[in-house]
Amino acid sequence: MACCFPVILDRSMRSSFKLSKSSSSSKLDKSKSSICSPTSLSTKKKSIQENDNLVVCFGELLIDFVPTVSGVSLAEAPGFKKAPGGAPANVAVGIARLGGSSAFIGKVGADEFGYMLADILKQNNVDNSGMRFDTHARTALAFVTLKSDGEREFMFFRNPSADMLLTEAELDKNLIQKARIFHYGSISLIAEPCRSAHLAAMETAKNAGCILSYDPNLRLPLWPSEEAAREGILSIWDQADIIKVSEDEITFLTNGEDAYDDNVVMTKLFHSNLKLLLVTEGGDGCRYYTNNFHGRVSGVKVAAVDTTGAGDAFVGGLLNSMASDPDIYMDEKKLRDALLFANGCGAITVTEKGAIPALPTKEAVLKILDGATAN
Repeated sequence: MACCFPVILDRSMRSSFKLSKSSSSSKLDKSKSSICSPTSLSTKKKSIQENDNLVVCFGELLIDFVPTVSGVSLAEAPGFKKAPGGAPANVAVGIARLGGSSAFIGKVGADEFGYMLADILKQNNVDNSGMRFDTHARTALAFVTLKSDGEREFMFFRNPSADMLLTEAELDKNLIQKARIFHYGSISLIAEPCRSAHLAAMETAKNAGCILSYDPNLRLPLWPSEEAAREGILSIWDQADIIKVSEDEITFLTNGEDAYDDNVVMTKLFHSNLKLLLVTEGGDGCRYYTNNFHGRVSGVKVAAVDTTGAGDAFVGGLLNSMASDPDIYMDEKKLRDALLFANGCGAITVTEKGAIPALPTKEAVLKILDGATAN
C-alpha cells in the first residue's frame, strides 16, 4: 500500500463546514480537582445515547510528508509522499477501520489540505462534523525522517497552524456528550486558545460520564522547553481513566527514572482515579497496570518499514474493544486478549509507510494473530 491514496475533493462540502476567524493569545496545577471515577467504567454513562459505543477523539489533524526512501535526512530525501496524520485523528480512523464508531474534533485550515483531510475522515467512516476550518491559519504540516529501522524524526510547520487556534466556542459539545470514550493527547495543551478548548472539552466529557483516555504523545520540538512539556503533560494526568505511555515518555516524565521498574510506574505515574495504565514497548509488546494486577503481553514480530502511527493503531485497537466492554480492565484474561489484539493492530501498521493508510481492518489483525499463534 502506498503511503497516500487518491482523494476526491468535494468543493461543495465547504459550505457545510463552519469557518472561523480565530485569534490566538499570549503549569502544572496539581490542585485541579480530579475526577472521582466509580469502580466500574460501564456505570459512568448516566444515560444510554443514540450510539453508546462512540469514541470521540480530540486534537490535531495534519499532513505528514514521508520520504520515499528510508535512512536519509530530510535534505537527502529524493522526494516525499503526503499522508494524513495527527495522533487523535489516527486513533479515530483506526477505530472506524476496525468496525467501531468514532468521531473527530479539531481544526484545520480552510485550504486544500484541510478539506482533503476532512474528506479522508469522511471516506473512512469517521464523523467529521466536529471539525472547524480557520480562514487565517494553514493546516499543520510535518516532515518525517525515516531512519533505517523505521523510527522517525519530525520537523513541524506550525506558526501557528489552524489546530492551535480552536476555541471553546467552536467545540461541538453535543457530540462530546454522546461519547462513551473521550480520547485526547497533549499537543493541544501547548498553546492558547486550543489549551482552553481542550480543558473545556474534557470537562464536558467528564460531566457527561465519558471514559477519559489520554495518550500524551510527546513531541518535544513543539513545546517551548522540556520543563514546559513535562508540566503541561502532567497538568491533566490525574483526570484520566486510561493512560497509554511509551518507555521513553516514562523516562522523560519521571526525570530519568527506570522505565522498566514496576515500582517507578506505580508510584510515579499511577494515580487514584486511574483504571488502566499501559506502557508500550514497540515490537516487544506492552505492559499493563491496574489497581489489582499487572503484567505484560508480547508483541507480534514483523519487519518494520515505518513506525508512524503504530501507537495510535494500538490505542485504537484497545479503545474499540473498551467501547463495547468498558469493564474489560477488571478481567485480566479479557484485558490480555484485548491487548494482544491491540499489539496486532500496531504490528500491521509498521509494515507500511504513513499512518492512516496503514491502519488495519479487524480481519487483517485476526489473520496476523492466527499466523503468530501458528508459528
